[in-house]
Amino acid sequence: MSSMTTAIILAAGIGTRMKSRYPKAMQRLGNRPMIWHLIETARQVVDRIVVVIGPGMDDLARQVSPHTTVIQHERLGTGHAAKTGMDGLEEGRAVILYADNPLLTADTMQRLLDAQGEQENVLSLLGMRPAVPGHYGRIVTGPDGQVERIVEFKDASDAERRITLCNAGMMCAEVAQLKDWLSRITPENAQNEYYLTDIVALAAQQGRVSCVEGTEDELAGINSRAELAEAEARLQQRLRQKALQQGATLIDPSSVFFDPDTIISADVVIEPNVFIGPGVTLEEGCVIRAFSHLEGCVVKQGVVIGPYARLRPGTVCHEGSHVGNFVELKNTTLGAGSKANHLSYLGDSQIGAGSNIGAGSITCNYDGVFKHGTVIGEGCFIGSNTIMVAPIQIGDEAMTAAGSVITQDVPAEALAFGRTRQDNKAGKGKALQQALRKKKEQG
Repeated sequence: MSSMTTAIILAAGIGTRMKSRYPKAMQRLGNRPMIWHLIETARQVVDRIVVVIGPGMDDLARQVSPHTTVIQHERLGTGHAAKTGMDGLEEGRAVILYADNPLLTADTMQRLLDAQGEQENVLSLLGMRPAVPGHYGRIVTGPDGQVERIVEFKDASDAERRITLCNAGMMCAEVAQLKDWLSRITPENAQNEYYLTDIVALAAQQGRVSCVEGTEDELAGINSRAELAEAEARLQQRLRQKALQQGATLIDPSSVFFDPDTIISADVVIEPNVFIGPGVTLEEGCVIRAFSHLEGCVVKQGVVIGPYARLRPGTVCHEGSHVGNFVELKNTTLGAGSKANHLSYLGDSQIGAGSNIGAGSITCNYDGVFKHGTVIGEGCFIGSNTIMVAPIQIGDEAMTAAGSVITQDVPAEALAFGRTRQDNKAGKGKALQQALRKKKEQG
């Protein structure tokens, strides 16, 4: 018998209550499509992943690639979706998951598989006891505490609706047994659909069904925008706790938003109202000041970012560098000890160690068609309001005069003026102001 375990992820739902033209599995959670989280978890536990999608869900298929996708051409219920996903499986065991349960942890998924693998169990399923059971299906147990069946809320009696143990949806069994049970269920219910949960009663007839309980925080389903927001709050709380455990200081944890792939070291300090997107590494001792936005960047030891700074993908800030208020860096390397403290944009740039970028300076990296690079050497001083028109190179220890437009390379140690000479007209300032005031008086 094969030991391979396959995860079948049911993701064909269109999410009517989401009021969106995108599939439910593509709704954003923690900066990623909802299904991304479940796939990342499943990859830690199973050998293979198959995703069941609906017709016309090409974007979803691309998102889950390179994992296998199969199309459920008719939406006839969760039982039909599971059968569609298993058509290509021959042996091993399968764990059936739902794309709208993205916060399931690897530990709980492993417990589900371990319970199924015990000799006395044929089917294992996940249950929870939410604070408000609401419209979840109820897990019905017998006098001996053994699982007998699952009843969907719409089909449940008043007594069954009072049961607090709710179905979380996920279950695991051998492929051959799942196929047999799925072939025997019928759409005789309030929805006229094939319920996956009906296989529980079939398995119970063999006397071997186990329920693994998890928490509402990781098992609650997402069916609306409100539930999506609640899931985001749960995810962020989980990520904040992880950051704190790794030695970071969060001044106001509730106002900091992380991506699941954030890499964070000890003694990092993050001030309030910081947003961290995908692909961010924060090395030891760096400080991220309030109202900063980071994505796709590396912030090395002792760096200070912000407040009100934006680091875009491809940016690396080396040891001891400073990025100040209202400064934006894109695809830029800021050398060790270099500073860009005020009101600047630096795109597609390489800046050497110990350089200073004056307030209001920018690199003009885009000509309307192509992107071009700017190279600034070590120990340079870029005067305030310098416009550097790429492609351009500024040599080590060079300077630019404030207000310059630099269109040619600047040799090392040179001082570059890129502005017209000032010409003072005696008395003309006062005369011009008087003329303007007279016009204003005349309307």
